[in-house]
Amino acid sequence: MKSKDIAEARARAAAMLRKARIAVTRNELENMEVADLGLGDIKRMGLEVIVYENNDRYCAKELILLPRQICPEHRHPRVNGRNLGKKETFRCRCGEIYLYVAGERTPKPKAKVPRKYRSFMTVWHEIILRPGDQYTLPPNSLHWFQAGDKGAIVSEFSSTSTDENDRFSDPRVRRIGE
Repeated sequence: MKSKDIAEARARAAAMLRKARIAVTRNELENMEVADLGLGDIKRMGLEVIVYENNDRYCAKELILLPRQICPEHRHPRVNGRNLGKKETFRCRCGEIYLYVAGERTPKPKAKVPRKYRSFMTVWHEIILRPGDQYTLPPNSLHWFQAGDKGAIVSEFSSTSTDENDRFSDPRVRRIGE
């Protein structure tokens, strides 16, 4: 990803945080992860992430999604005998988020997925999160999500995050550090 694209995504995410009156430090903004997930399509696939804390017991993050940006389908599997996989709670802070999980397919989902990614989205039970709404996913649950037309900010509270263990349905997806 080009440094220009990273700077633009970071600036747009910072503007969304300011507009939502979510206070973050300069250091957090400067270290915000702009994750294109190796797809080189940050405007459509990826997300911006601020990690507040990630230790051996819990994790807290802010997930910023630009308008219609998608975090692709993935799951957080068992890591070892003590780590059963990440259990996470998403709480919508602003905007609208369309979360997809296993279950009965929603007949007319709100997501707009570009054709080249559709075959990698296999769960289509839609949960719409608006400001103040939250949803908890058990470990190893297939899921993906997309921001609405104005973007969205989601606070994530979870057990320890081990991104390197995440499993994506699209084999082209790559996490930093892989």
